[in-house]
Amino acid sequence: MSSDQFDSALDLLRRLPPHSTSANLTRICALAPSLTEDLLSSVDQPLQTRQCRKTKKEYLLCDYNRDGDSYRSPWSNEFEPELGDDEDGGKPSERVRKMELEMGRAVEVYRELYYEGGVSSVYFWDLDDGFAGVVLLKKTTPRGSSEGGWDSIHVFEAIDRARTAHYKLTSTVILHLRAANDALGDLDLSGNMTRQIEQDMPVQNDGSHIVNVGKLVEDMELKMRNLLQEVYFGKAKDIVGDLRSIQPLTEANRDKATHQEMINFMKR
Repeated sequence: MSSDQFDSALDLLRRLPPHSTSANLTRICALAPSLTEDLLSSVDQPLQTRQCRKTKKEYLLCDYNRDGDSYRSPWSNEFEPELGDDEDGGKPSERVRKMELEMGRAVEVYRELYYEGGVSSVYFWDLDDGFAGVVLLKKTTPRGSSEGGWDSIHVFEAIDRARTAHYKLTSTVILHLRAANDALGDLDLSGNMTRQIEQDMPVQNDGSHIVNVGKLVEDMELKMRNLLQEVYFGKAKDIVGDLRSIQPLTEANRDKATHQEMINFMKR
């Protein structure tokens, strides 16, 4: 694989519409198959859902529960489609799998309280000196004249120490809003944001990891939601307000003249 090709592919994806990332990524991989694995592990794209064959529950697909063309269901802990007899797919150990299930239940409660619906999934895997995982959340609105989607991907590492653990969290939010009507026209607002944090927190047992990771994810989502509101909606409102005035031009000019007169009077 050429590093120049890889850098060019990433550069191209950054300049294309974020809501079309999945389709554009597929096209680039078709043109340069040697880049497929690296691109899939490096590019954040809107999460896809699949139904578990055994439990009939939905779960989210990502690079962290993928092995080739198969994905591990967090509900059954089995890959779908099934892997070959000589492949185990890198399933978590018994201890880490137990924490994965507990975290999954906690995230389900969080999702219902904050998102009032949607789909969530949690995947853990073992590390030499601890464990790592990813928390996925997805909420979409019904398709129609207005539609939208929120995808959040929280990847973390937990390194065990004496009575504490060192956590490193990398969070990405992908936002997509689209509306079309006669009064508004066509509006497409989409993009993504990534933030990272590292923190040491006390640990008494495995349950402490669930509490610590949950707190980090919740705090990070709150910060990123506030940033998105300021960056996307606040900036868009300012731009639209400057480009389009609801007030008649004659009234705007009269108000501006009055404002200038007051400034001149105060300077005397």
